[in-house]
Amino acid sequence: MLCLTVVGIPWGLQCFKLAGLVLFPFGRQVVSNQGNTGCLSLLCNIIWLLCGGLYTALVHVVFGLLLTITIIGIPFARQHFKLAEISMMPFGKTIL
Repeated sequence: MLCLTVVGIPWGLQCFKLAGLVLFPFGRQVVSNQGNTGCLSLLCNIIWLLCGGLYTALVHVVFGLLLTITIIGIPFARQHFKLAEISMMPFGKTIL
């Protein structure tokens, strides 16, 4: 829905990036871009944070903490913590 407007395309692309990581989280790594993204990336991250990024990251942290209770859940908890990192501020990060 975000990709239907020109203004929403950057946020829609970040949603697709997160969706790909949620579907296949194992064996992938989140790294920060070394390029100079400037203040546009910071502004987009702030808008993302206010429109649901903080809530999404909090949910991933809670599920990660719940999964650390069992030994079987620890690998899944690590993936939730990785998702919490990128779901809070996805602009300026790439997935390898």
